[in-house]
Amino acid sequence: MNELDQTLAAMDFDFLGNGEHAMSVDGMRKAIGNEHFLFLDVRADKEKEYCDFPFTKHIPLHELPSRLDELPKDKCIIAFCSSIFRGAVAYTYLRANGYAEVKGLAATMEEMVGAFKPGPLTKMQAS
Repeated sequence: MNELDQTLAAMDFDFLGNGEHAMSVDGMRKAIGNEHFLFLDVRADKEKEYCDFPFTKHIPLHELPSRLDELPKDKCIIAFCSSIFRGAVAYTYLRANGYAEVKGLAATMEEMVGAFKPGPLTKMQAS
């Protein structure tokens, strides 16, 4: 069984049910600024031009295989995109390539952008 087979085999009902593979918007707010977390933006370059998050590392999904060496294995990597789909693909790819601590951001772009409105941003900076 190869690494991808093993990764997929581990994604059973219990795995999906416990939610440890995902991070919420609230979790994102708490993790920003913590050096142990690296937010991986796998959106296309065009998408990033219109909405950028300065706390992220941007590697478009189609470039991930050739740029994998840019990602540390000693941090928790949270993959995300505008539709959640590419984030899930990146999550699976990273796990299949030996990254033990990976999460997918379970949030839409609208939810992410909403986290940085004045009210939520003020609360985040106060804590």
